[in-house]
Amino acid sequence: MATFLYRLGRTAFRRRWYVALIWVMLLALAGFGAATASKSTNNSFSIPGTEAQAAFDLLEHRNPGQKADGATARLVFKAPEGQKITDPKNKAAVEKVVAELKGPQVDKAADPFLAKPGPTVSGDGTITYSSVSYKVKSSEVTEESRDDLKQAAQHGRDAGLTVEMGGSALQSMPEGGNTEVIGLIVSAVVLVITFGSLVAAGLPLLTAIIGVGIGVSSIAALASALDLSGNTSTLAMMIGLAVGIDYALFIVSRYRAEIAEGREREEAAGRAVGTAGSAVVFAGLTVVIALAGLAVVNIPMLTKMGLAAAGTVAIAVLIALTLIPALIGFAGRKVLARKVRKGTGASTADKPNMGTRWARFVLRRPVMVLLAGVLGLGAIAVPAGSLVLGLPDDGSQPENTTQRKAYDLLSEGFGPGFNGPLMLVLDTAGAKAPKAAAQTVTDSIKGMDDVAMVSPAAFNKAGDTATITVVPKSKPSGSETEDLVHAIRDKAGSFRADTGAKVLVSGSTAMNIDVSQKLNDALLPYLGLVVGLAFLLLMVVFRSVLVPLKAALGFLLSVVAALGAVVAVFQWGWLGGLFGVEETGPIMSMMPIFMVGVVFGLAMDYEVFLVTRMREAYVHGERPGEAVVTGFRHGARVVTAAAVIMISVFAGFIGSSEQMIKMIGFGLAIAVFFDAFVVRMAIVPAVLALLGRAAWWLPGWLARFLPNVDVEGEALQKRMAPDAPDAPERELSAV
Repeated sequence: MATFLYRLGRTAFRRRWYVALIWVMLLALAGFGAATASKSTNNSFSIPGTEAQAAFDLLEHRNPGQKADGATARLVFKAPEGQKITDPKNKAAVEKVVAELKGPQVDKAADPFLAKPGPTVSGDGTITYSSVSYKVKSSEVTEESRDDLKQAAQHGRDAGLTVEMGGSALQSMPEGGNTEVIGLIVSAVVLVITFGSLVAAGLPLLTAIIGVGIGVSSIAALASALDLSGNTSTLAMMIGLAVGIDYALFIVSRYRAEIAEGREREEAAGRAVGTAGSAVVFAGLTVVIALAGLAVVNIPMLTKMGLAAAGTVAIAVLIALTLIPALIGFAGRKVLARKVRKGTGASTADKPNMGTRWARFVLRRPVMVLLAGVLGLGAIAVPAGSLVLGLPDDGSQPENTTQRKAYDLLSEGFGPGFNGPLMLVLDTAGAKAPKAAAQTVTDSIKGMDDVAMVSPAAFNKAGDTATITVVPKSKPSGSETEDLVHAIRDKAGSFRADTGAKVLVSGSTAMNIDVSQKLNDALLPYLGLVVGLAFLLLMVVFRSVLVPLKAALGFLLSVVAALGAVVAVFQWGWLGGLFGVEETGPIMSMMPIFMVGVVFGLAMDYEVFLVTRMREAYVHGERPGEAVVTGFRHGARVVTAAAVIMISVFAGFIGSSEQMIKMIGFGLAIAVFFDAFVVRMAIVPAVLALLGRAAWWLPGWLARFLPNVDVEGEALQKRMAPDAPDAPERELSAV
């Protein structure tokens, strides 16, 4: 592989005009496609294989033209202090507001004083609400429709009422915040400090922006055809920027090292791509495997997000291997630091750098460093034991938002369970007496624990499907509500045997429960698949059994610690104000499995970049301890810069108004910090120091079986110096 990449690097350097033109044309083509494509309005969250989804599908099948997942809104009214909402003046104000709720997207707005079934006025007579249903999904609701809703609510406030709004119709596309730009600025500063050259610092930023531009534009162009959600491009941008800068950083850094050894520019470019490029390829493969592996969870939105991000990572790898050597050709000697160009740089050959000093410190005290790293991350991981999963609703909004105020008013007037009603869907096609079957189910559920209210069954026109609304006594995220869902489902068998009707439990609350269960069930198989494939890949790269095992265990430690930090900040509220967390609550259901996928891929980047240089030194004759020092001498500064850049890019998304993006940005940033600076920079050299030569042990039969991809560039070195005596080579095998 190293030889092939060497030729690729030299070709890109020589044919730089053609290479640059090809990438510019691809960017223009993707941009044109994005500009002319129709915008995707899909943010649906279907969960195949769950009972809640089966109920939605049944409703859509039995009620053609009606969308079971259409947008909804609730206007909640509260009378002034000391008055009733049913007083003539207040009642007239409510009815006037409801009458204004018209528009091309509005299906109907219920008059709270005429609505049936179920109570629409609180027991004390002070609170009521109007339910507004839309003909379109929440992501398709226009700003004009939202403005109409807000204007009607304001008219109610002008009449002296307290009016708040909630529901899916108010959802809009998340805003990123200015901190994303700050993340890029921090990246630029780090690159300038690392390289001491504006041109060298600009190359990784330029190529990363081009790669992300192609990736995100391609996603936008295909969004409508593939039903991609709005968060898909945000994730692709987040990961694409981070890995794009890092991969280019390693190629440029290796090029400068080759120049420092006296090689010609074209030769240095070829060798940089042949050596560091090999690490980039395998690091990119681990990220792609982890992201594409999200498909095993069988949640379409998560699958599409993972595949789109994986495609952006693949583009970043290709750009690092081709466009970087081409741009190096254009840059000339300006890619070098100013002191080097002027020939005034002081020689530091005999002066150990920070990476060398740190590696020697770890080699002297490996047990102490290992214990400090493991125990420290273990302590941070403790909150992960209290992880509570859920999907966000209006109850998780900041207290100053109208959605949260509406949520609290409904809880005050009708009980905490009113915000998360269960929808029972009855398939009565096989029942002899459909209405009697529905009444039997209704009467039985009324007698169950934690049930506050059960509405009469509402049948469709064909009379073969009915819906029943069940309001729990407990809040939507309460364990009692989850127990009620399971209790109703446990009785579904007896309902069918007695009445012939099939009972399905659905609604947003039941969907949340099903999503959490599905993700929990998929976590271990997904972890096994991703870690297993990456373990095999790393075994091929490092030709070792213990090094990949150490890498996998280190990843598990860092990801659990990162989950602990996420729980502490977003669930417990520790330092919440610092990170803009206005309201604590359950951790998003997909967060653990998403972090496992993304963090594993990114964690392996640093493992490959750092340990590959150690492996290279070892196979060329250095002792295990010397190889560790060599790896840190050449790689610590660059890995540190890469980690700081990736952290700054991810941290930039903490400023997003979308809770999911904010949580992902924080989780990935803290995970990279733990993995790069604790696991890879401390635990890894400590473990390698303790293992010694055994770290590179590989059974003889396995050594013969595994392909030799030559990441260290040994074949390339022999090809460049065929008459030179062979360097000492090591391959530990079982005798």
